[in-house]
Amino acid sequence: MRLLFALPGFHRYERGAEVALLSVASELARTGDDVTVIGSGDAGPDDPYRFLHAGSIRRENFEKFPFIPPFRSETVYEEATFAAALARKYRPADFDAVLTCSYPFTNMVLRRPMAGGPKPLNIFVTQNGEWPAVSNDAEYRFFSCDGLVCTNPDYYENNKDRWNCTTIPNGISLDRFQPGPGNREKFGFPQDRKIVLMASALIATKRVMDGMRAVAPLGDTHFVVAGDGPLRDEVKALAAEILPGRFTQLTVSPNEMPELYQSADVFLHMSLLESFGNVFPEAMACGLPIVGHDTPRLRWIVGNEEFLTDTEDSVQIGQALTDALAAADNPARQVSSRVADFSWTRIAEQYRGFIGGLPKDRPSD
Repeated sequence: MRLLFALPGFHRYERGAEVALLSVASELARTGDDVTVIGSGDAGPDDPYRFLHAGSIRRENFEKFPFIPPFRSETVYEEATFAAALARKYRPADFDAVLTCSYPFTNMVLRRPMAGGPKPLNIFVTQNGEWPAVSNDAEYRFFSCDGLVCTNPDYYENNKDRWNCTTIPNGISLDRFQPGPGNREKFGFPQDRKIVLMASALIATKRVMDGMRAVAPLGDTHFVVAGDGPLRDEVKALAAEILPGRFTQLTVSPNEMPELYQSADVFLHMSLLESFGNVFPEAMACGLPIVGHDTPRLRWIVGNEEFLTDTEDSVQIGQALTDALAAADNPARQVSSRVADFSWTRIAEQYRGFIGGLPKDRPSD
């Protein structure tokens, strides 16, 4: 198949959605599909796919802009600048299917009318949530797709009667994410304390500061946040107040993530609900006990053996962290057998099967 993946952050940012979709694109390209990627970064020397540059303005430049519909966040401002460049590079007739997780502007550009010939199948992936697919309010009422990839079973149940749907989780590279000795010295972590790790953007929904408050009473622990975002100043100020000498904030490349997990004792994630957190199978594959908010969706990912709790209850989250730290010291602890379900090879096969099975004759938008 001739496939196009389009997202503003491709080859420029290394966030969850970018890492996930590029991993799918790479695996499909390596196993026989003709894959093109359009993003605002630059082509790499070892890309298994064809890369096209379409520029955008970084979202950080929009953090102080007014947020009004449809420009509800700095992310949408960034996407709008990318969509203008994408429209100049995108040739619908060159592709059998196009994929994105960005709405509204990228999705709309990829669905633009074309004269003559069949339009490519438009695949939307719920990496950043299902709102475009389920909501009929404001700009969401203009959403459309030929296939919806739901990254969790909740999204599938919500959308199966309206769209051509499938459930496909994100994946991990099993040859990279596995237990190991780590390298605390490299990251500047203390050798004599337990390390509680969050890998998270510094935005309100990730509840990083709630995580800091949960870890603070555990006096023999050091709290690490790998990520950046608009709340960086607030996070730094709170750390100075409640975690003096016990806090590290850093950013690392995807290549360093396995070593980062291996350098920690427990993985903590405080979001109340995620479409799919790549960090969960990554941490699980590296052997870290996981503390997170107890939802059916998260149990679908990590199973019933991790330390899921009501993270809005200070007593329960404190106990879960204590139990997880104790489990980290257990030499008999094994990596969950569930991690095999998240190999990128399996995930790419599911994408190929879903796209190949979609009806080619369909009503136009």
